[in-house]
Formats: sequence, structure tokens, C-alpha cells
Amino acid sequence: MNTQAYLQRINYGGPLDPTSETLKLLQVAHLLTVPFENLSIHSGEAIVLDDTALFDKIVLRRRGGFCYELNGLFAALLRALGYEVAMLSAQVANSQGKFGPDFDHMALTVTLDERWLVDVGFGDSFLEPLLLEKDGEQVQGERAYRIDLDGAYLVLRQRTNARDWKALYRFTLKPYQYSDYSEMCRFHQTSPTSHFTRARLCTRATPEGRITCTDMRFIATDAGGRRRERLLSNQQEYALVLSEHFGIEIET
Repeated sequence: MNTQAYLQRINYGGPLDPTSETLKLLQVAHLLTVPFENLSIHSGEAIVLDDTALFDKIVLRRRGGFCYELNGLFAALLRALGYEVAMLSAQVANSQGKFGPDFDHMALTVTLDERWLVDVGFGDSFLEPLLLEKDGEQVQGERAYRIDLDGAYLVLRQRTNARDWKALYRFTLKPYQYSDYSEMCRFHQTSPTSHFTRARLCTRATPEGRITCTDMRFIATDAGGRRRERLLSNQQEYALVLSEHFGIEIET
């Protein structure tokens, strides 16, 4: 792991001692620079889950990826910096609140004096790591999250209004390795029922909110939730948006 190259990729020049404050700074830096994207799936590029292949894609070729790629490589960076990291299996909740299969998502835990939920691969979600054992809500700007114990699972929830909470995913603390995610990674690359095969997506957080390119629609959202949208007229404009806003170069 070339940690210096990775840190340059995420524009990080802060402290490197393995503390909770450094962990927060690293996650935020990652989310502000490396997009969540599924473009490899739509260009026929195979996704290989190992540190060398992911480093080449995300750091050297300055691409993004989806959860297995982004959290997998981020785990490798954190370990290189001295953190104790575990890869977790998470089941993602759908719009009806029902949870998907095991290994539907990869999340991370980092163990310091306290344990933290870390995630740079879930799209529009929490910017800073969340404490696993903290009761009640954890507020981040205009948003709030909480982690509830539900039987054998921990459930990550996001507040949707003053009283209601939406489940994002649930997980256990059992550690896994890349090979455990291979079947679901293949499913998400190939199955017509996977939402990743249905449309091209590229999104990342910004200091003001979020920018997203979903197929031929470009959306910019500010911290207050106000949206600006525009339709892209052709593949040349689509490629220009990817280059200017996400640093991704594609052939047209």
C-alpha cells in the first residue's frame, strides 16, 4: 500500500496518528473526493476485489467504485496507518423497510478506545464515522443517525423528520474478507434485478451538499436539500460532466 499516493488521491494533508479525530478527517476527505459510481458495470470492466486491483483503479486511475471497492480499499489504508479494521456484512433496507441478503453491502468497524462504524461506500449517508455503542441520535449537520440493537443485528437508521427514523442497513460485527463478498459482488455486476445494472450512477459529497449524475441527468443538491437538475444532451456532455465534476475520464 502506497499510503502517500492514496492520501494525495483524497487530498488529505492532516494528522496520521491512529485516533478518532484522524479517522473522522480521513472519512470526510474520502467522501469529498472519491465518487460512489458503477460505471465499470456499464462499460464491461470486471470488478476485482483485491487491494492491488482496487489501488490501481481508485488511486492510480482516479476512479470511484461501489461499496466493496471503496470500503475494501479504505480498510487497507486504515490498516496501513495503524488502525484495527474489520469488514462487515450488511443487509440494505429497501423502500418498504425490508432487508436484503447478507453481503449486500460492505461496511467497516474501527476499534480504538471505542468502536466506530465507518463507511465510504454507501452513497448519500453519514459523513463522519458513528459510534457503535452510543445510545440515542448522533447529529451531523442537518441530519441525525442512530444505531439500534435489534436481536442479533445492529440497525443503522437515519432521521427523516422530527419523529420518524428510516432503516438504512443492518449488520453484525462478525469480520469477513474479500472472498466472502464475491457472490454478491458478481450479482450486482450482472443481475438485471440489481439496481446497479439498471442505470449509470456517479455521485459524491461536496462541501455544499452533493452532486450526482444518473444516466443523462445531473443533479446538484445543497445542504438545505434544494436541488438543481439539468438533462445532458449527448454523450459528449455526459463525459464532460464526469471529467469536470468527478475527475473521471471516459471515451465517447
